[in-house]
Amino acid sequence: MPSNRLPDRLLPWVLRLLWVGVLVFGGNAIDGAVSGRSDAVGGVATWGAGAGWLIGVGAMAVPAVVSLTATRLVVPLSVPVAVIAWSFGADDVDAALLLGFAAASTVVVLSGDLGRIFVQASAYGDELRHLLRAPAAYLLAVLVSWAVWAASVLTGPLLLAARSWVLGGVVSAIGVAIGVWAWPRWHRLARRWLVVVPVGLVLHDHLVLAETVMLRRQEIAAVRLAPSDTEAADLTGPAAGHAIEIATVEPVTAIFAATPNEPRGKPIHLTACLVCPTRPGRALASIAGRRLPVG
Repeated sequence: MPSNRLPDRLLPWVLRLLWVGVLVFGGNAIDGAVSGRSDAVGGVATWGAGAGWLIGVGAMAVPAVVSLTATRLVVPLSVPVAVIAWSFGADDVDAALLLGFAAASTVVVLSGDLGRIFVQASAYGDELRHLLRAPAAYLLAVLVSWAVWAASVLTGPLLLAARSWVLGGVVSAIGVAIGVWAWPRWHRLARRWLVVVPVGLVLHDHLVLAETVMLRRQEIAAVRLAPSDTEAADLTGPAAGHAIEIATVEPVTAIFAATPNEPRGKPIHLTACLVCPTRPGRALASIAGRRLPVG
């Protein structure tokens, strides 16, 4: 069910307008940074930046789960581009404006509100998807792999243009290899949801769980913000932030995802579990709106 909240309708357009600002000031900054350098380096920098901007336009054009991942990978690249352009001689004003628009675009694209809009756009029928926070350890691995990938895709082509064939080829190959290897792992973060459906709740999280957990209305005793002394089973990853505690009437079976020590997953029986939506207040409001017991 698409949201009718005005901010929800406007937020994707805020991102698109900020992205236009990245184009306007990015062009000036990159032109200044490549001034006096070889035609090959200038051409690769200019056309590469333009291609990256267009990929960002395509990614954010139609909100969906897959486009959320693509947008969150591409848009933050504008921040290191701004820093590199500034370091290599771009006009201070143009570089500062580019960095400002790039940083603002990154903040919006990584926000929980925008994430929910994109995943909700792919929802089936009468369901409300709430994106889950990433487990801390997994998020760290994602950030490290993205940083290496970003450095490779930004510098590899420039090294090739500068005729540094061996180093440029190696760096570019690393970027391609990381992108192919990491894409499905990055995309898992956009496919983790607490889903509110007419008959109850669904925990769709194949990063933490081997199987989806489905709780029917009659199985749910209460849903609330988790107290600090809760003994509920932690199904968050663990992730930072406020968790929601879902208590059940009778024990329910959940199976943790496979690990080297538990190749078939680890089943547990629980009477309460913790999940961590990016916006717990909105998740609780959606649950209460379906007349499920909240509080």
